[in-house]
Amino acid sequence: MEFLLDPSIWAGLLTLIVLEIVLGIDNLVFIAILADKLPPKQRDKARLIGLSLALLMRLGLLSLISWIVTLTRPLFSIADFSFSGRDLILLFGGIFLLFKATMELHERLENRQHGSEGNKSYASFWAVVIQIVVLDAVFSLDAVITAVGMVNDLPVMMTAVVIAMGIMLLASKPLTNFVNAHPTVVVLCLSFLLMIGLSLVAEGFGFHIPKGYLYAAIGFSILIELFNQIARRNFIRHQSHRPMRERTAEAILRLMGGRRGGIQAVEGGQATVESQTLPQETFKDEERYMINGVLTLASRSIRSIMTPRGEISWVDATKPLDEIRMQLLDTPHSLFPICQGELDEVIGIVRAKDLLVALEHGMDIHAFAASSPPIIVPETLDPINLLGVLRRAKGGFVLVTNEFGVVQGLVTPLDVLEAIAGEFPDEDETPDIITDGESWLVKGGTDLHSLQQQLDYYNLVQPGDDYASLAGLLIAQKGQLPQPGETIDMPPLHFEIVEATDYRIDLVRVTKERPQQEEDA
Repeated sequence: MEFLLDPSIWAGLLTLIVLEIVLGIDNLVFIAILADKLPPKQRDKARLIGLSLALLMRLGLLSLISWIVTLTRPLFSIADFSFSGRDLILLFGGIFLLFKATMELHERLENRQHGSEGNKSYASFWAVVIQIVVLDAVFSLDAVITAVGMVNDLPVMMTAVVIAMGIMLLASKPLTNFVNAHPTVVVLCLSFLLMIGLSLVAEGFGFHIPKGYLYAAIGFSILIELFNQIARRNFIRHQSHRPMRERTAEAILRLMGGRRGGIQAVEGGQATVESQTLPQETFKDEERYMINGVLTLASRSIRSIMTPRGEISWVDATKPLDEIRMQLLDTPHSLFPICQGELDEVIGIVRAKDLLVALEHGMDIHAFAASSPPIIVPETLDPINLLGVLRRAKGGFVLVTNEFGVVQGLVTPLDVLEAIAGEFPDEDETPDIITDGESWLVKGGTDLHSLQQQLDYYNLVQPGDDYASLAGLLIAQKGQLPQPGETIDMPPLHFEIVEATDYRIDLVRVTKERPQQEEDA
């Protein structure tokens, strides 16, 4: 009873429990990394066996205190170094830690352990247990020597070891789950083990490294990792605020190789999309183009889909009837906006054949056009909502205006289809993009989304850009309207102005640098 009432005994017991837990954290972390190599059903069993063996080993070593003390006596000498039994154990343990930590780091940096769960190869249960036992021997010696140096009573030492190991047993599974769910934490822990292994080897050769230096380095690294985890959590929270449609589209595009340059991984147990993409043979170019077009339609603007103002064929109601009739017969379009003197004064939208019949019967063109008023939408309308408006147009088109009511262009169902499946040129027009050997001839008004897919390069369109065409991109890069013959470099793309006027870019030659691997081949 007097034994239990001694305050110094309790102080020594509490201090020793804390030290044993601190000394056992490294052991616990490495056991968690080793247990992750086993099938999920065997991991808890391996942890319990490993920690139980560590407890028995420490109790056994404590009962042989007199033998442990003699381990500090030199056994032999090599050059200027003398080695005791303790030195040999520290050397062996340090080399073991360096080897295992290096191999684990190599596997994780090579990403070998991240194969599909169904094909993942697991380590042998007893092979992992043997590694845990060897590791326990190394860390147990350090913990036992610490206990012997602090407390003189064997029961107090054993009580502290049992309590510390009990706490470690309770914390083993949560700690293992946390470590395995955060790859950067695993790499950090392996780096700690490299540092500890190096310190054990140094002590084996007689060079004592103060523990305070190691704990200061570990504490600083943990603080930096804490900041990293906070930043990662805020990133995940920010991602969760993004529309599900947008996140799903990006994930599918990466899986099918649509954006080879984009890499985003979310740790912490969240679904991840790594840099590995499906083989390109899985999707044909046409299929990839269409899937990409469907998934990116919601993120596009109407300006990137519409037929621009300069390419609209419209009928001026103030012109002579014969001139209007010739215009209708010479133009392949089937629908025309009827305007009063200028495009912004739209009267209505009519079909060419109906207007020809009306002219033959001498009907007033203004009254006939007014019976089919135009459908007008703002240029800020979302493309998904535009689909509903096009349905109400019943096969016609809608006009797009800016905030001042000035017509910017028009959108037909064909324009939406071209945004998804590619261009369908009319009889009177040439394709916007023409392959010319190892380069491309591109019209200045070509939509950047279509150009990206054709060039297989996805960094031309950036959020917040106020332009949608190649000409807008080049003018923004140059700061002014470039002249014919000028070149603009946006590695790996090079743009040469082939044709341009004083107010617009008509034709551009685009060349793309080949990767170094292709040039070598």
